[in-house]
Amino acid sequence: MEVLYFLQELRNPVFDVIVQAITLVGEETFFLALGLFLLWCCNKRDGYMVLMVGFTGMVVNQFLKMIFRIPRPWIQDPNFEIVESAREGASGYSFPSGHTQNSVGMLGSLGVCAKQRWIKVLCIAGVILVPFSRMYLGVHTPQDVVVSMGIALILIVGFDLLLRLNEKHPYVIYITMGCMLVLTLSFLIYLYVYPFPADVFAEQNVANYNSALKNAYTMLGCILGMLVFRVLDDKVTHYDTNAVWWAQLLKFLLGVGIVMLVKEGSKPLLNAVFNGHMAAHAVRYFLVVVAATAWTFTFKFWQKLGQKAKKSA
Repeated sequence: MEVLYFLQELRNPVFDVIVQAITLVGEETFFLALGLFLLWCCNKRDGYMVLMVGFTGMVVNQFLKMIFRIPRPWIQDPNFEIVESAREGASGYSFPSGHTQNSVGMLGSLGVCAKQRWIKVLCIAGVILVPFSRMYLGVHTPQDVVVSMGIALILIVGFDLLLRLNEKHPYVIYITMGCMLVLTLSFLIYLYVYPFPADVFAEQNVANYNSALKNAYTMLGCILGMLVFRVLDDKVTHYDTNAVWWAQLLKFLLGVGIVMLVKEGSKPLLNAVFNGHMAAHAVRYFLVVVAATAWTFTFKFWQKLGQKAKKSA
């Protein structure tokens, strides 16, 4: 807590706004957008790397949160004050940090895959700044962010090796996704059958349990959807990511718009169908990834559109 109190003394309204913007890099929307951009417009392997590290990291992170069940800094020390604008995004238990896990896994994976030096530099900056932002805002301790960074780095090295192995043995990625699925199901079973102490379900703590359950179902839907994405690409679409720059931009923006429409538009319907049960999140995010998969069927159109424009010019 001494580090957090020191950072609290450095706060001012300008820094608060800047740091709050930096911490958004660890949010779900940024992660999905980057993963889809890489899968659709750049390099499939890089896209799988970012998404697989991110999905697995989320499951591991939530598993550890529920095992250790360490409260947030302001609950540990009622005298400590956080930057209030950060409170809404600080759900669940404190250890380890989900934003740190997500940002370091995502940017670290991108930095490993990228060939351009400027991208690597930006990724390194993000890997440092986002964890710092979580401490500056007062929502995580140094222990929370350091452990998350370590887990993310281990996952980056592991998945990089697996994807290299997959280049020689194409079944490796399916085995890997199968293991990711087993891990997620194990986490779900743990949440339902482990005899948690009564205080976990007390009014002041039950939101932490619900946050973990929601994330478990979300990751289940994402991983199942990614498996469908891979199978269809291998067996049916064999899509090509190449296109002229403006076609790439249109392809990405329209595709993300459709994916986000499915993500937000299906929410009220699925909540009604499942009567508020958390399983709705699994179906919802499965449909999100299926929508991203379906969009790849349009990629030949975007390629041809760019080729026609070149010929007419």
